Amino acid sequence: MNTNTKTSSPFNSPAQTWNQRFAAPGFLFGSAPNAWLREHASVWSPGERVLCVADGEGRNSVWLAEQGLDVEAFDIAEVGVAKARDLAAQRGATVNFSVADCDDYAWPEAACDGVAAIFVQFADPALRERLFARMVRALKPGGHLVLQGYTPRQLEYKTGGPPLASHLYTEALLREAFAELDIVALREYEEDLAEGSGHHGRSALIGLVARRR
Repeated sequence: MNTNTKTSSPFNSPAQTWNQRFAAPGFLFGSAPNAWLREHASVWSPGERVLCVADGEGRNSVWLAEQGLDVEAFDIAEVGVAKARDLAAQRGATVNFSVADCDDYAWPEAACDGVAAIFVQFADPALRERLFARMVRALKPGGHLVLQGYTPRQLEYKTGGPPLASHLYTEALLREAFAELDIVALREYEEDLAEGSGHHGRSALIGLVARRR
């Protein structure tokens, strides 16, 4: 990330912060896949190429690989990626992991059948604009994006996510950001999450599934 992004981030040193969070025993967000992702992963077929953005400790990428997908994943935190590699090895899954931030990652161009972006809400508005644009460009025509995040009401619940309204998602924000894609599903809802200690309790959520034209 560039200096401006780091300055405006809630973390002065994102890699250090996430490495510290992932260094604790166990899995910060659990080892099971995100429910929205699990519900909508049928948009992809075995053998298709899926990129997991800011994948952390690997709960989503490993599960997708277990479904027969060709999965690659990256995260800024080397500690998280090391745990993800261990999780994949334990489950006999193959994932192409990389340690990189969202600006330095070698993004594919029109090469992926899918992109999974689950709670990538560390991104301030400027980084988010770049990140979302790269996610769109990574998709082949006909490829699907599956995304989940928190809405501003999450600031009331405080059960996960950043304490900054500017980092949270609204339906209007997602429709504008992904105007190049056809919306398959877009739902704002509330649910009790039990994704490790990081996402636990009543939560204000929004989920998106969209297809590149």
